[in-house]
Amino acid sequence: MKARDVAVQGVLAGVALVAAFFVWQREPSRAQGEVTVEDAQASALDRIRYDEETRFVELFRDPQDRDTVWVRLGNKPAKPGAEAEATDGGVAQTGLGDAGTDAGFIASVGTDAGTPASPAPVPPPRELRGNGVALKLFSRFAPLRAQRDLGVLDDKKLDEIGLAKTERGLTLTLDGTPKTFRLATPASGWGAPYLQRTTDGHVFLLGPGLLPDLEAAASRLVDRRLHTFDVDGFDHIVISTGTASRAFAASGKSPGAVQLSPVDAPGTPDDFARNWHDRLWRLTPVELLGRGEAPPGPAPTPAFRVEYQRAGKPVGELSMAKTPDGSWYARTEFTAGWTRMGGGLELLAEDAAKLTAPR
Repeated sequence: MKARDVAVQGVLAGVALVAAFFVWQREPSRAQGEVTVEDAQASALDRIRYDEETRFVELFRDPQDRDTVWVRLGNKPAKPGAEAEATDGGVAQTGLGDAGTDAGFIASVGTDAGTPASPAPVPPPRELRGNGVALKLFSRFAPLRAQRDLGVLDDKKLDEIGLAKTERGLTLTLDGTPKTFRLATPASGWGAPYLQRTTDGHVFLLGPGLLPDLEAAASRLVDRRLHTFDVDGFDHIVISTGTASRAFAASGKSPGAVQLSPVDAPGTPDDFARNWHDRLWRLTPVELLGRGEAPPGPAPTPAFRVEYQRAGKPVGELSMAKTPDGSWYARTEFTAGWTRMGGGLELLAEDAAKLTAPR
């Protein structure tokens, strides 16, 4: 290659690098007619809080890992004098998401002869690991943009669009400073919501795609995976029950089952172990408990544990335990804490004991 050709290619490479730099640095593209509500870099956004009358949702960065977003789900105390929704012997529930799922609920039980129902204590907020949807949503709030700027509206107009008495709100924490907004849904119940900036009273027509994920955070924003690796991410597993344990060499590719061969009998596939692990691998959580949250009642009794290894180093683990009321819970290297599993896992525990029994 001639020196001239080398020089030309060097110049072209330099131009490409400069162009890539400016593309990376430029402001994200926006839809035609959009206006900026809060101008901020995505790196400055620490926390998003969405409030309703009875509940709240927060998305916040992990201080140790800024690329990880956590979801905090919580209920608010009932207002003094609020009329109980329970009838005699009934239960009134409000929560984030479906009854019995991640968000928990507030329950009040009616008593005899018209005695006023007393609201139960509000459970602590639940912190759960956010999924990819949560991470993408988080980045869409800085800078915060809207479809239109409606300006400062009079009290009558604010009342008409629902902003006069709304209890919904949005708070963005940017470099430690909270920026607050009020929210209202159109009277028709559909369409883009209204957003009012509290610092100057400006009202904006917010885009329709930002709030639905926050409103359904328990089902849309929570990472429900037990592991981040797939079946080809480990080459050995160690199954333990009590003081007994047994190691298996593993090989497999998604979406098939992992082939397991006892380490003490290499080259001899164990179909019983393969079928057992396949059942375990396909389990999905029924309810995710939050970071630092323990299962209700007495501590669960350990049933079995599986350690996953690759090249002689641990890459993950799963511990299964049972509570006195018969509920099964699991926790892994990835979950925020315990996860409640479905019923009928007694056979899985019994088979784990068979796999680890002395030969």
